[in-house]
Amino acid sequence: MTFDEYQKLAQTTARYPDAGRNFVYPTLGLAGEAGEVADKIKKIFRDKGGLLDEETRTTLKKELGDVLWYVAQLSTELGLSLDDVAAGNIEKLKSRKDRGTLHGDGDDR
Repeated sequence: MTFDEYQKLAQTTARYPDAGRNFVYPTLGLAGEAGEVADKIKKIFRDKGGLLDEETRTTLKKELGDVLWYVAQLSTELGLSLDDVAAGNIEKLKSRKDRGTLHGDGDDR
């Protein structure tokens, strides 16, 4: 499955106010789901001595799927192809690697 195929399939499940004209809802959802991923990672250290077990891995897979859904919806709301978003990100990171600027701060390094 390509990212664009996923994006189209994900869009068929979008049920929120003004879907197709509302970038705020998926933005807030993305922030919430990313927080859930971070919270589950935190609990690996709090409750499991930093050891990742299969149950937690399965739970994280589901949460990461939710993050992906919101990224796809936000991309749709912004009129962006998820394939293009992914390709652009790899291009940016490759450029930073080639220039030795993967480390550091700032969007335009």
